[in-house]
Amino acid sequence: MKAQTHDLPLERYDRGMRASILGLVINLVLSLGKMAAGILGHSHALVADATESLGDVFGSIIVWRGLKIASRPPDPEHPYGHGKAEPIAAALVAVILVIAGLGIALQSIHEIRAPHQGPAAFTLVVLLVVIAIKEWLFQRLHRVGKRIGSGAVHTDAWHHRSDAITSAAAAVGIAVAIIGGKGYEAADDWAALFASGVILFTGVRLIRPATEELMDKSPEPELVERATRVAEDRPGVHRVEKLLMRKMGLYYVADMHLEVAPTMTVFEGHEIAHGVKEAVRRELPEIVELTIHVEPARPDTRPARLDRDASAG
Repeated sequence: MKAQTHDLPLERYDRGMRASILGLVINLVLSLGKMAAGILGHSHALVADATESLGDVFGSIIVWRGLKIASRPPDPEHPYGHGKAEPIAAALVAVILVIAGLGIALQSIHEIRAPHQGPAAFTLVVLLVVIAIKEWLFQRLHRVGKRIGSGAVHTDAWHHRSDAITSAAAAVGIAVAIIGGKGYEAADDWAALFASGVILFTGVRLIRPATEELMDKSPEPELVERATRVAEDRPGVHRVEKLLMRKMGLYYVADMHLEVAPTMTVFEGHEIAHGVKEAVRRELPEIVELTIHVEPARPDTRPARLDRDASAG
C-alpha cells in the first residue's frame, strides 16, 4: 500500500528561502564594502576576505535556488518530489568553500613573498563591524536550518561563520601590521593564510553530510525506532519486519514491511496498513511518504509489543 501524494513542508521551505535571501543581500553589501576598503586601505587580507564573501553571495543564491526546486510538488518524472535539490545545494556550497579557501591560500602566499605597503587603520574598524554582522547572520541561519532540518541552510550558515573567522583573522593581522609598523606589513597576509585553513576545514567537513544524504544514508536510529513503535502499537500488527527510510530534502520517505496474521483477508490487511500509515504520519509529520507492504507473520513469533512489555517488566 502506498501513501497518497504527500504534502510538502512548504512553510519550512519558505523560511529557508527567506533566510537565504537575507544572507544574500547582506553578503553583497558587505562584500562590496570590504573590497573597496581593502583596495583603498592597502589591506590584502581585507581584499581576500571580500573575495570569500563574494563566494558567500553565490552560495546563498545556490541555497535559495536549491530550496526553490526542492519545494516543487511530485510529478510523473519525480514521484518522490524534488527534495534532493536541497542536499545538492549544500554540497555545492561546501565545494565553493573549499575553492575559496584554496584561492585565498595561494593569494596569501603570493602576497607574503612580495613586499607591499601596510594596511590603513580604518580597515580594522571595517572588519570589526563585519565580524559582528556576520556572527549575527550565522546565528540566525543556524537556528533556521536546525529548526527546518535543512542541510543547505545549515551549510550556508557555516559559510557566514567562516567569513566571520576570516574577518577576525584579518583584523588580528591588520592590528599587528599597524602596531608593529615597518617590517610587519605581511602580518595581514599571514592572517589571511591562517583563515584559508579554517575555511578549507569547514568546507571539507560540510561536504560529508550532504553527500551522505545524496547516497540515501539512513536517518538517526531514534526516528526509525519511533516509527516502528507507532506501527507495532496498532491493533492487528504483529511486528514491523523491515523499515527503510531516507531523507528527501526537508522530509523523509519510508518503505515498511508489516507482519500480520496469515489468516487475514486482503481487505483486513489493507485496513490495518491504512491505519498504520495515518498513525505514523500523524505522530511523525516529517515522514510524508510511506509505502507499506503486508506479509504473513511467522507462526513461531510473538507480537513485538508483547516482547517489549516482557523486556520492560
